Amino acid sequence: MLQRQHSNQRMSQLVTFGNLVWTAGQVAQDPSQDMAGQTQQILNQIDKLLADAGTEKRHLISANIWVSDIAQFAQMNEIWDAWVDSENAPVRACVESRLARPELLVEIQVVAAKPA
Repeated sequence: MLQRQHSNQRMSQLVTFGNLVWTAGQVAQDPSQDMAGQTQQILNQIDKLLADAGTEKRHLISANIWVSDIAQFAQMNEIWDAWVDSENAPVRACVESRLARPELLVEIQVVAAKPA
């Protein structure tokens, strides 16, 4: 059954179908922080969304990451590496991209499975 959570007219933050979970691209609530601070905020938001769907980061399948400046890639990776379950790392893509607002430095979207 298809379920949508944290939805408005434009989009849902979380969609589940069967045992699969998709999050919308997440950005920092406080974009005044640097790349590391924004990344940490986003990963905390993802943890909450995954919990709302009945899963957690060790069940990640994939992650898409957009950074506004690839020169800051190492800052994002430092926070990501501390957060991700290293025994269950998802497939991942990361690209440099102009984001929706200039103050946004990173956006992350994930797909996960619900445990059986």
